[in-house]
Amino acid sequence: MSHKPHAPHSVPTTSHGSDPAFFSCWDLHSYYGESYIVQGINFDIREGEIVALLGRNGAGKTSTLRSIARAAEPEVRSGEIWLDHQPLHNMQDYQVAQLGVALVPEDRCIIGGLTVEENILLAQIEEPIGWSLKRIYEHFPRLGERRNQEGITLSGGEQQMLAVARALARDIKLLLLDEPYEGLAPVIVREIEGILKGIKKLGITTIIVEQNAVAALRLADRALILDTGEIVFDGTAQELLDNEALRHQYLAI
Repeated sequence: MSHKPHAPHSVPTTSHGSDPAFFSCWDLHSYYGESYIVQGINFDIREGEIVALLGRNGAGKTSTLRSIARAAEPEVRSGEIWLDHQPLHNMQDYQVAQLGVALVPEDRCIIGGLTVEENILLAQIEEPIGWSLKRIYEHFPRLGERRNQEGITLSGGEQQMLAVARALARDIKLLLLDEPYEGLAPVIVREIEGILKGIKKLGITTIIVEQNAVAALRLADRALILDTGEIVFDGTAQELLDNEALRHQYLAI
């Protein structure tokens, strides 16, 4: 199920075929202070692929997303991150965002005092923008209905829709979703899942971290399992769904 990653210091190629890898991590090591969190992970993703990054609490999933986005924490001390032939590992977070990486954090970070529409427009800092408001409201009709409502007064599911819509308001290449179903009722999870399936059809490359592993696997093409900062499984989502022993060992499902 595992694969050998690309060689460093070169344009990465995917191990799943002869095509160049659209996104790759090579030997990534990240720390919170002296706490060693991401311990030399390697993986690559094709363009348009959705990958579920799974594992128990504390395995390093969120830290991996934050490392890719070049957030202030954790600190990436070594390794390489490539997106569409561009090296991200020596960039600041704003530069990574300008190159098309969008992180939707677990807490969603809806800005208080701003309406739904103002939250979206805030992401469209300069021309050319990504999605127009019209296009966003076509994909998120409920946000269109609530465009003048203060964003933080929305329900949890609606706030998640807003966080994703705000990410799409820019011209993104890689969408990083951290626990998009967290705290949502099953019926709302299904609704968010439907929205993400619509995004999938648009060919947006996505990494999803989610404790609701079954829901994430329904959406994903591939799955990675992290355990204590290292990848212990890399295969198709269906392979993981079919492997009860592996799911029980690493995901307790």
